[in-house]
Amino acid sequence: MFTRESPSGGPGSPRVVGFYEEATGSCQYVAIDEATKKAALIDVVLDFDPAHARTRTDSAQEILDFVRREGLEVQWILDTHPHADHLMASAWLKQQTGAPTAIGEKVREIGTLWESLYHTPGAYDPDRDFDRLFAHGDTFRIGDLDVRVILSPGHTLGSITYVVGDAAFVHDTFMHVDAGTSRADFPGGSSVELYRSLQEILSLPEDTRLFIGHDYPPVGDREDPAWEATVAEHRAHNTHVGGGVSEAEYVALRDARDATLDLPDRMLFALQVNLRGGRLPEPEADGSHYFKIPANKF
Repeated sequence: MFTRESPSGGPGSPRVVGFYEEATGSCQYVAIDEATKKAALIDVVLDFDPAHARTRTDSAQEILDFVRREGLEVQWILDTHPHADHLMASAWLKQQTGAPTAIGEKVREIGTLWESLYHTPGAYDPDRDFDRLFAHGDTFRIGDLDVRVILSPGHTLGSITYVVGDAAFVHDTFMHVDAGTSRADFPGGSSVELYRSLQEILSLPEDTRLFIGHDYPPVGDREDPAWEATVAEHRAHNTHVGGGVSEAEYVALRDARDATLDLPDRMLFALQVNLRGGRLPEPEADGSHYFKIPANKF
């Protein structure tokens, strides 16, 4: 797996190690407090083969192997939103580490939305399946590092950003500077809300390191995945919002782009798992798990 490290800038600043999962273009993170050797795992992938509806834990195991080699204690298992393009490994990681899982509190509303789309009333209970549901403005700690939660809707109605000192994990809001921003056309998404979330993130101090959720190289002359840039770099050079693009200009661009995009090939599988905190649907009488895929709704 392709990895890259962003060193700590000193007290209050996390060391961040990113792991790239090529099949879905996902950027997964370990945020580390160097002083206490405590860490949070952020947006870790449960590998999934949609052709065979088969899961594996290779990517998550590689991250756990890194954690153990480094002598780290996993304090939190964090997700930024119920991902549409990959399955989350949170439940498996909790089994391996005992650390609590967390996501934004508006996952309750996302669950209600998808219960309707799947016609599975009562299927999703985030209060049961996550240990902590964060509200906008909530704070917590990774070791001695202070973490602040920002509600960042647009890609989903309940996406959240984790601000850890001079680092912010901004998930599916920004892409890398040369790729722009993330789509906003999934159920509950909004390009207007996404623009406003982007602007709130851009109001962070200009040296804040922004860590994104996905990259899909090659982009231009760049062959390798990239997932880190500063607020200042995005303000000046982001291909969708850099240089002061207006809300109206952005919404027109984003909506036109989204109209050309197919659904991710894992989406209709992923939401059934991710809205259960990374757990497969309940086994049926034969002991097997089954996905329910809605026809002609998208």
